[in-house]
Amino acid sequence: MSLEIERKFLLDKLPSVIIEEQKLKVLSEQRIEQTYLAIDETQELRVRRIVDLASGEVSFTHTFKLGNGLSREEIEYSISEGIYDQVVKAFGFVPLTKNRITAEWDGNIIEIDIYDQIELAVLEVEFDSEVAANAFAAPDWFGRDISSERQYSNKKVWRELQLK
Repeated sequence: MSLEIERKFLLDKLPSVIIEEQKLKVLSEQRIEQTYLAIDETQELRVRRIVDLASGEVSFTHTFKLGNGLSREEIEYSISEGIYDQVVKAFGFVPLTKNRITAEWDGNIIEIDIYDQIELAVLEVEFDSEVAANAFAAPDWFGRDISSERQYSNKKVWRELQLK
């Protein structure tokens, strides 16, 4: 398993405004549909349909994550469209949908997720180590650090969608 080490921030401005103000270099934008197949307190199993908005290329992934907070173990691999469709249709869940902008800022790669079903925009930065993540001094425009606030986790937001 690989280790995913990231910090998340709650944006308090529209992503388009931040991109312009901070002169971010946008590298890609994707449309993501995400469905969880199993969730408990420390584990999650999900599938995604990802569309690259520039090329139209579509890919499908299956991901297992273990842990909470700053550092989690992660296994992710590609699956076929057929497997994705079978799994999603079998459960009948409402997918979490969002756009993800990947951009370059000050030598770092950042990801901005803009959610459809709720009013939420989150910025993520991944790190090579927990030491680097803890030492990172985020600029004010990143917003409040929500790395350890579970109410902003994708799986929590997705669970709430299933109740509507």
